[in-house]
Amino acid sequence: MAWVNENYTALQDSYLFSQVAHKVADYSAAHPETKIIRLGIGDVTLPLAPVVVEAMQKAAGEMGVKESFRGYGPEQGYDFLHEALVEYYAGFGVILASSEIFISDGAKSDCGNITDIFDDANVILVPDPVYPVYLDTNIMRGRKIVFMEGRPDNDFLPMPDPSVKADIIYLCSPNNPTGAVYSKEQLTEWVAYARKQDAVILFDAAYEAFIDDPSLPRSIFEIEGAKECAIELCSLSKTAGFTGTRCGYTVVPLELKRKTRTGKELSLNKMWLRRQTTKFNGVPYIVQRGAEAVFTPEGQKQCRENLAYYKENARLIGKALEEKGILYYGGKNSPYIWMQCPKGMKSWEFFDYLLEKLGIVGTPGSGFGAMGEGWFRLTAFAGREATEEAVERFRRLL
Repeated sequence: MAWVNENYTALQDSYLFSQVAHKVADYSAAHPETKIIRLGIGDVTLPLAPVVVEAMQKAAGEMGVKESFRGYGPEQGYDFLHEALVEYYAGFGVILASSEIFISDGAKSDCGNITDIFDDANVILVPDPVYPVYLDTNIMRGRKIVFMEGRPDNDFLPMPDPSVKADIIYLCSPNNPTGAVYSKEQLTEWVAYARKQDAVILFDAAYEAFIDDPSLPRSIFEIEGAKECAIELCSLSKTAGFTGTRCGYTVVPLELKRKTRTGKELSLNKMWLRRQTTKFNGVPYIVQRGAEAVFTPEGQKQCRENLAYYKENARLIGKALEEKGILYYGGKNSPYIWMQCPKGMKSWEFFDYLLEKLGIVGTPGSGFGAMGEGWFRLTAFAGREATEEAVERFRRLL
């Protein structure tokens, strides 16, 4: 008999965003006359930057010529994209070696796959509320999970508790779902905690490009000592609208080493390289050429214009909530608005209210963990016209 992984029985029946999609589909089928505005799933709506499209078109043409055709590429990514990323990180003071960068098909994949290089005996420290992938991928492995609570009194930025022993620590800044951003001083505390515990921080920086405040770190590696205790996962999905194109990168420092349970010291960089060369065939050449274009001066200019568009959406939503006297976090240095459900409503109760009364879709905070109950996530990724209409509808809220 082929036994299956019993850990799957500990998971919720369906992924959070699948639940939202099913509810919206059912409501839409029953009320075809309602124009639904979707501020739920964090998918972008603006097209790729022109310089990116041009680079991909040129690369596609190369694939049609024998002399420039490419088959399998390096699993960790082409040198030209590594070089672009080394220069990009240098722009905010982080010096990387090319061999520390691994190109992937997105941060979500790497968030799940990175667990392959860690022993299942590790204790996992996860924020609550949290992006569901961190939690679910470790439930699938049967690992012990400890939660740190994000609350209004800590601005949804939980800090280290010296009494808690953890081996792997998930941090996300700017945070999904709350939009909160750790300061340099706060991340310095986390690095000190990880080094003392001999732990590893898995730092999700997927939304770093939304940070405008120069005092806020865009990379964990801006913190001294982080290369000895952290791995950074990043994505072009929101930075450059690659949600459908799929490209991201993970940085595993050469200095990062840990021991097996039998005491043998291993390089996590070499372990991740071995894992990727075994289980991954790399990101398509055409996509990587598009990604390279993102980091050119013109690419940065065009992508930042798109980011500014989404930031203005966030500002409009935040202003509408302020007018209604509703407490919220995020919306600055982040594309997410984390609002308190009005009138003491529960998260799914407010989801139903927004959908049925105002035709607006968001994401219930309870889907991100117990501490998300009574909170609700909105995204700034809709079109401007849809966002402005949503703002007008919010003025009718309760």
